[in-house]
Amino acid sequence: MTYYCVTGLTNEPFKMCDLREYNAAGWRTSETTTSSGHAIPHPAFEHFNVKETIAAETNIRAPYEYNELSSDEHESKTWKLHLVHRDKLSFAWLNDHRRRFESRMKRDVKRVASLIRRLKIEGTGAGGGSGGKTSYEVEDFGSDVVSGMDQGSGEYFVRIGIGSPARSQYMVIDSGSDIVWVQCQPCSQCYHQSDPVFDPADSASFAGVSCSSSVCDRVENSNCHAGWCKYEVSYGDGSYTKGTLAFETLTIGDTQVQNVAIGCGHMNRGMFIGAAGLLGLGGGSMSLVGQLGGQTGGAFSYCLVSRGTDSNGALEFGRSVLPIGAAWVPLLRNPRAPSFYYIGLSGLGVGGMQIPISEDVFRLTELGDGGVVMDTGTAVTRLPTIAYVAFRNTFLAETANLPRAPSVSIFDTCYDLSGFLTVRVPTVSFFLSGGPILTLPARNFLIPVDEKGTFCFAFAPSPSGLSIIGNIQQEGIQISFDGANGFVGLGPNVC
Repeated sequence: MTYYCVTGLTNEPFKMCDLREYNAAGWRTSETTTSSGHAIPHPAFEHFNVKETIAAETNIRAPYEYNELSSDEHESKTWKLHLVHRDKLSFAWLNDHRRRFESRMKRDVKRVASLIRRLKIEGTGAGGGSGGKTSYEVEDFGSDVVSGMDQGSGEYFVRIGIGSPARSQYMVIDSGSDIVWVQCQPCSQCYHQSDPVFDPADSASFAGVSCSSSVCDRVENSNCHAGWCKYEVSYGDGSYTKGTLAFETLTIGDTQVQNVAIGCGHMNRGMFIGAAGLLGLGGGSMSLVGQLGGQTGGAFSYCLVSRGTDSNGALEFGRSVLPIGAAWVPLLRNPRAPSFYYIGLSGLGVGGMQIPISEDVFRLTELGDGGVVMDTGTAVTRLPTIAYVAFRNTFLAETANLPRAPSVSIFDTCYDLSGFLTVRVPTVSFFLSGGPILTLPARNFLIPVDEKGTFCFAFAPSPSGLSIIGNIQQEGIQISFDGANGFVGLGPNVC
């Protein structure tokens, strides 16, 4: 059996490689023995360019431009959209890197808290005879506004067309939720967005969903008013969207997809900064992936554009987007949280060596506890405390020669690299169930928190047994989901 690494080095990011390729390329490698006794080589150290990273991540570029709606459509029904980080768009309103960083971390803390809260609520609902529907009290709507609601932290956007004729809108992508919704006129309460608020009166394809429709029954917290299906999605952190459920035409690239069930939000609260709404990509039937299932085979792929680069990310739907040569790992399902995409994680590595952490720490139990979720809306990877401490301490030991800096925000491991052009740092790795190893480049775990040269180790302890692989660690890797066959692919293409 051949085992592969998905690896990232400065000159050859995220290349799929085996032992011969490593040696032929002349990379420094070490061997790690898996639980099954197989030795797998991967790079132990990387030379990290401090100055280039600071310059790239603290530079605010001119507004990002591309064709309003661009895609590739093939006979196999493949649709492709550009995917951009929010900081590359003209509505990135924070020009100070430290303020942008602090804002992002506040959103992230709220995001993680709401994911964990959602697991607890759904688990209780499933076992309490309520049919798995989550209940929310009216007072949940009244707490302070926060940026990182469970429906998406607003980090990555795509641009799609809504209605007929199509009105181009920026939408947040969220792999952890199942509803597609957009702010709508008349808007009794809306946050600021970049494009004009969508007006269903201007769309020839807009059609409300009746209360008798089976679609209405598939939406949590649905209710009826004057025969039409109403929805509301709300969370204890103060964010919500409420409005009318409707069938509408979405334009994805050059392709029109008719009769997509979307939420037309007339009352919305949350700090999305520019986005018109949210594109749910979760595993449930009401997500865009679920609704496209018959046309795309439940397959989609994304590549999150790396921070501070001019490259473009992509979001693609269709069976033909699944890459040849990817490292495929089983996609795990949690009946308590069908929206989430779980993968198996057997361990962590630093400097080419696996850390002695029990695989049980990352296991998804039969009761639906623990496990490892891949989430586009969470920025920083969270690990159970016992795993995080061992991981962090090993990294600290391998970087003892680097000057330390005080803790910043959620990060307790920071460095003062202001006097360096480059530094030599150990790589970090995720040991995935079945053998593959995901080895990250330094830019995916050492991030600048200011313009002066303070860098932090971009991991944090989880307040529960749930592990979350965040979007910082996912950046630059093509990640593909084959829902029909139950696999997740990593690499080998990059964005």
